[in-house]
Amino acid sequence: MTIQLKVKPGSKVDSLFYDAAGLLQVKIKAPAQDGKANAYLVEFLARQLGIPKASVTITAGFTSQHKRVDIDASAETVARFTDQIARP
Repeated sequence: MTIQLKVKPGSKVDSLFYDAAGLLQVKIKAPAQDGKANAYLVEFLARQLGIPKASVTITAGFTSQHKRVDIDASAETVARFTDQIARP
């Protein structure tokens, strides 16, 4: 399953939420330098979903805040994950 999201690196806390437009946003602590934020994003999403890091792949947006991420997990797992995220 593919999800689109906006990442805000360098935040004080890690968090997931939907903005007013319905876009999934992720705030992560890792800085946006030398791929640290991308690596941390993969780890963070895998941890939130309860799946291995190898099951989460960034497919687009490596140098952008807007990313496309492939998640190799059941649709039920991803739906349960997205349903738990606070909506505006």
